[in-house]
Amino acid sequence: MTDRYILAIESSCDETSVAVLKNDTELLSNIIASQIESHKRFGGVVPEVASRHHVEVITTCIEDALAEAEVAASDLTAVAVTYGPGLVGALLVGMAAAKAFAWAHGLPLIPVNHMAGHLMAAREVKELTYPLMALLVSGGHTELVYVSAPGDYHIVGETRDDAVGEAYDKVGRVMGLTYPAGREIDELAHKGQDVYDFPRAMIKEDNLEFSFSGLKSAFINLHHNATQKGEELVLENLCASFQAAVMDILMAKTKKALERYPVEMLVVAGGVAANQGLRERLVEEIIDVDVVIPPLRLCGDNAGMIALAAAVEYAKGNIASLDLNAKPSLVFEGVEG
Repeated sequence: MTDRYILAIESSCDETSVAVLKNDTELLSNIIASQIESHKRFGGVVPEVASRHHVEVITTCIEDALAEAEVAASDLTAVAVTYGPGLVGALLVGMAAAKAFAWAHGLPLIPVNHMAGHLMAAREVKELTYPLMALLVSGGHTELVYVSAPGDYHIVGETRDDAVGEAYDKVGRVMGLTYPAGREIDELAHKGQDVYDFPRAMIKEDNLEFSFSGLKSAFINLHHNATQKGEELVLENLCASFQAAVMDILMAKTKKALERYPVEMLVVAGGVAANQGLRERLVEEIIDVDVVIPPLRLCGDNAGMIALAAAVEYAKGNIASLDLNAKPSLVFEGVEG
């Protein structure tokens, strides 16, 4: 059997990444050029700055990914690219590079939903069994996704307002923590106690939807009021209380989804899947279902996860034409070709 090699490109936000996947499962390279240092001073991602950085490094990332994988362009089977959701300018840079590369080398182009990439990163851990439930938690998304078969995704619950990662970054900014704040809040939470009574929105409602704006507002109000009164808040306790509220919401909705959709496997993926508090709660509370979490290196945005998702799409025959356009608000109901 001839070996298959997929070159994958990810540029949906502030990470420029290119990976090479061999025979659907073996990541030979996964180059990531991070922009965090550039965005730190703004306390968040500036779309125009992100796009410019992608332009500066995308060609080098492709060259480095091929070199590290010891694969030539002539060895490749296909090119995969994230076409949504994400920042439109950032997406267009990666797509332009992928389409040019595919055209120049006569290769098919595989369109990949960014969130499918997060989910399929779990393939690095073990073979996935279907149907399965997925909890996708990142800076831009909080979703419960029912996957009935490879590549067949259906959202069964999502946030009505802020994504969980977005809430982490916003409260982190209020506390003066460095962007991105999720990791630092997680570390501080493990040193504090849940002493502040933050709301758990919609936790008792009989649906699979999330809401974090009320929690975020309650946190900000508490912090601002204390500052105005000259009262000192314990940073570790603030973080512990905020994280406890987030985890209570995530766990309640996830357990409700597992009751409603009986499956044997739960995939938890996205940048917030790196959160140690979430991992601990999953181990403690999800007993009868096989919980699969991608390795830390595949939790954040990276092209390795796009390659793993692309292998599934390629097997389905999902090939795009070169007029494929970016879809910054791409809905996660199957991947459009």
